[in-house]
Amino acid sequence: MSTQTPIRRTTVPQIANRKGGEPIVSLTSYHAHTAAIVDKYADFILVGDSLGMVMHGMESTVGVPLDLMIMHGKAVVRGTKKALVVVDMPFGTYEESPAVAFRNAAKIMKETGCGAVKLEGGKRMAETIRFLTERGIPVMAHIGLTPQSSHVMGGFKTQGRDEDTWAIHEEDAQAVSEAGAFAIVLEGMVEPLAAKITKQVPIPTIGIGASADCDGQILVLEDMLGLNEWTPKFVKVYGDLGPAIERAVDQYAKDVKDRSFPGEDEVYR
Repeated sequence: MSTQTPIRRTTVPQIANRKGGEPIVSLTSYHAHTAAIVDKYADFILVGDSLGMVMHGMESTVGVPLDLMIMHGKAVVRGTKKALVVVDMPFGTYEESPAVAFRNAAKIMKETGCGAVKLEGGKRMAETIRFLTERGIPVMAHIGLTPQSSHVMGGFKTQGRDEDTWAIHEEDAQAVSEAGAFAIVLEGMVEPLAAKITKQVPIPTIGIGASADCDGQILVLEDMLGLNEWTPKFVKVYGDLGPAIERAVDQYAKDVKDRSFPGEDEVYR
């Protein structure tokens, strides 16, 4: 008989119960091999629609289709054992009505095996969040700078610089919390506002360009690994992989051209 303790995935209630406790660690991931690495350290992994820009060269997240999210969601679930996997609902799959949102959220969960979905929007999405959670679909909310609305916002602009607008974001946070969201991503939000919202709501806040007072933090994996030429102000770069990859490819090309690769160690005799 095996004496190994089975690895159990982090659950939605476990994340929700971390309010005010040990900070929640999260990163994005879009493929199985990076997900397997992140899985050792993250409480939840977000399959973000940022994959449209990071992996597919899109100018924004607006053009990401549902099938693409499902394909990458499957890969991340297959590559992980421990972390809760949350999949973004892409633009156009949930705004029309709660019924349409349920149909697409159910499709995501059934086909990927993920544990929850995330959608953008505050008060305007509260009815949809309630509709989904009452029917068994856990929802992570997302307020502040919402990339799917970047065209309306006039770009990726920090939210809350004018204190007169704070009430709008506070109302958004309260509305999604009351509607049943188990956590809220606060993105691109001035620090004191994010800290204030974190104190006001009973569910965990996950910061990205927000505040260290949030109940957890998330970054795009490729950003924090230094794979992009430019990163936002709020990203701390923990690796220098972009230049390292370029150096490796450069050396490989040189070795092929001067016939030093493959060498004696890389061929069969």
